[in-house]
Amino acid sequence: MAKTDFRTGIIGKKLGMTQIFAQDGLRVGVTVVHAGQCFVLSKRTPDKHGYAAVRIGYGEKPVRLCKRPESGEVAKQNLKVPRYIREIRLDAKQLDQYEVGAALPLSKIFKPGTYVDVVGTSKGKGFQGVIKRHHMAASVNSHGSHEFFRHGGSIGCRLTPGRVHKGKRMTGHMGDVRRTVQNLALMEVQDDTGLLLIYGSVPGGKNGYVTVRNAIKRTGAVRLGEGVEDTKAKKGAAKKPAAAPKKK
Repeated sequence: MAKTDFRTGIIGKKLGMTQIFAQDGLRVGVTVVHAGQCFVLSKRTPDKHGYAAVRIGYGEKPVRLCKRPESGEVAKQNLKVPRYIREIRLDAKQLDQYEVGAALPLSKIFKPGTYVDVVGTSKGKGFQGVIKRHHMAASVNSHGSHEFFRHGGSIGCRLTPGRVHKGKRMTGHMGDVRRTVQNLALMEVQDDTGLLLIYGSVPGGKNGYVTVRNAIKRTGAVRLGEGVEDTKAKKGAAKKPAAAPKKK
């Protein structure tokens, strides 16, 4: 990806979903992420820390929940203790462009109509069985089956090796893990409201904190409806001309 002016990433909160109309009139369901309260806490320099990064914070933490180290870190910049903190890596040449304590406008980091990667914590599903957790098939509900319709089946290996292999797909805790979803379409960037409208599967539930980064693998402009147009073209090309009538 071509290097741009600090288009690395930002912190936000997932608010929910809504729908918008694209330029071609297509109705698109999007996820709303609020990311308009990010500010720079400190910097990481190659000379002192060995790498270049910006430490940013999002939101505001209640005073009753703040600890002294957290309050002391932002006291010098006359800032409030952030709710969520992350480090965003960037090129060392871009460190001088951003001041500690300054807010980060969304339009300086993202451009509408591009692709982003979203990092968040997936929804927790609790303790689940093998069918829901690993998509295994259920038993046949017919004659001879007794209370074993959703069981995992045998897990042993006879005498050799005489144990259950490590990594065996079994029941257990599902969800509530860190997940990264790549190549999501960023439809709109609203500086006045601090909102990002993202088309695609954003990990986590409502009011969950996410990190939105510019896409690493996919660059270029978002073009919705290409798949529909390609499908229509293929269907039209698949039609064969009518056969000529046979001569008597």
